Amino acid sequence: MSAVRTVVAATLVAGLAATALAAPALAAPAHGQDHAATRQALQAAVADGVPGAVAQARDGRDRWTGTAGERKGNDRFRVGSITKTFTATVLLQLQAEGRIDLDDPVEKWLPGVVRGNGHDGRKITVRQLLNHTSGVYSYTEDPAFQERVFGAGFLEHRYDTWPAGKLVSVAMTHKPEFAPGTAWSYSNTNYVLAGMVIEKVTGRSYGKAVENRIIKPLKLRATTVPGTRTAMPQPSSPAYSKLSMDPNAPVHEVSALNPSIAGAAGEIISDSQDLQTFYRALLKGRLLTKDGLKEMTNTVAISPEYPNLGYGLGLMKQKLSCGTEVWGHGGGIHGSSSLAQATRDGEHSLAGNFNADWTGDTEAVVEAEFCGTAPKE
Repeated sequence: MSAVRTVVAATLVAGLAATALAAPALAAPAHGQDHAATRQALQAAVADGVPGAVAQARDGRDRWTGTAGERKGNDRFRVGSITKTFTATVLLQLQAEGRIDLDDPVEKWLPGVVRGNGHDGRKITVRQLLNHTSGVYSYTEDPAFQERVFGAGFLEHRYDTWPAGKLVSVAMTHKPEFAPGTAWSYSNTNYVLAGMVIEKVTGRSYGKAVENRIIKPLKLRATTVPGTRTAMPQPSSPAYSKLSMDPNAPVHEVSALNPSIAGAAGEIISDSQDLQTFYRALLKGRLLTKDGLKEMTNTVAISPEYPNLGYGLGLMKQKLSCGTEVWGHGGGIHGSSSLAQATRDGEHSLAGNFNADWTGDTEAVVEAEFCGTAPKE
């Protein structure tokens, strides 16, 4: 989930457009690289106005950390929509245990919840929530919600609690984007609903499921599911936002907020090291069965406009300009733009964050690390 309306409403695709349309570039050596291009990309982000940037990479035995501006290598940050991969992983684990079938209709688990203005949970499957083919309207597209949560209203309402059911009810006041299974559209409501399904299946919150099934087994010591806790754990650097489309708007410090606005779609806090540990374990088959990982990486087309992108179950496939294919997710929330990518074998990984949401190109960092492509001057 992204925090400013330019990121949230435009969906993840907008954030990946620059890479999808980039000109081909020569790839850097896979192992033993000095990460000079990645370092340049971080510095370029700061030159563009990002207060601080951090990235970490692992490639075989090589480990590297880079920072620019006011950031530390072990900073924790809000990861936004990267949360979606955690949520989808839990549901795939529950399916492997025979406790749910992803082809179950949403209505089976959440009777009467997805109803109104043409939405019908009897015709939408849990799988369609996870790969964004449900057609369910994204609550973050609602103009009143945007103004209150992402615009000037944020300063007054930053500590408001938004229960999952309330977020879904905002979506239900709008018509679906399309009939289930007929197209693709990124919707944060899909993952709020997925979190509600996890709670129904397990009898506990999706956050507890993430903690017990992913965070504890992988010993992700910097990763938390905050719920309604508003403060950032330390170490962390301040997060900044303009809360406006106006490039001349003042910058606000927005670190503290009630992350219930994102829930299972985007509330998790982590750091670069933990995110790499998670995605590497996931892609190496440590969290899912072979069949489960195959289902997760079975992608649907996003748009003819973005032929290099595909979306699986909470996991995106991206073919970079140099031909390298990476898997992961991006994410943003107030004052925080995050990235997490890895090659399909999990051997070469990258994760990082900018502590701003109105400028900076995280995809330039991805291209730099995996293709050795320095950002243009």
